[in-house]
Amino acid sequence: MAVTRTKKILSVKDQIAEQIRSDIISGDLLPNTKLNEKELADRFGLSRGPIRDVILQLTKEGILISKNNCGASVNSVLDPKMQKLMIKLRREIEVYALEQLRDTLTEKDFSELEGILADLQEALDQEDYTSVTKIDISFHHYLIEKAGGDELVNLWYPYVMRMRLNYKRITTSEQCVDEHRAILEALREGDIAKAVKATKANIK
Repeated sequence: MAVTRTKKILSVKDQIAEQIRSDIISGDLLPNTKLNEKELADRFGLSRGPIRDVILQLTKEGILISKNNCGASVNSVLDPKMQKLMIKLRREIEVYALEQLRDTLTEKDFSELEGILADLQEALDQEDYTSVTKIDISFHHYLIEKAGGDELVNLWYPYVMRMRLNYKRITTSEQCVDEHRAILEALREGDIAKAVKATKANIK
């Protein structure tokens, strides 16, 4: 029996945050680009108050940086040593999450994850690499949230988004999907050690 995937309804602030994330991921907003509150307010047809809230949210996520009297800007690219540290920390969080998921995932969970992989393949086929990045993140986000709820997501998410500013890894369509499918199949088999190995191979 097919399982209907749930779609979250986003608030206006969340929609704006998602658009700015997309602009950063796509390269429309480059590292160190300063954001103008008034221009953003005009763009989205809002007052500056909600825009400030969005900027605060994205600052907490690590993709924007705010300085006193200087406003907010897109965060800078990490140097290689810091990027290596980010990868290590993200891997540790995801390994922890996988260990919490032992014998907990249901057929509904596997159906949701299969749906995410189908979306990932479609985005790759269309060469929509902004969507590829966001769907890739959503796959991992699903597992993190399932393992530890908002508390674990809030710990993990800034590492993921900060890493994305450096993300230049090139993979073929087949390889990108296969790396995630390896994680999914290992979880379906209940082989956490195999899932950990596949996850470490995916996070580079």
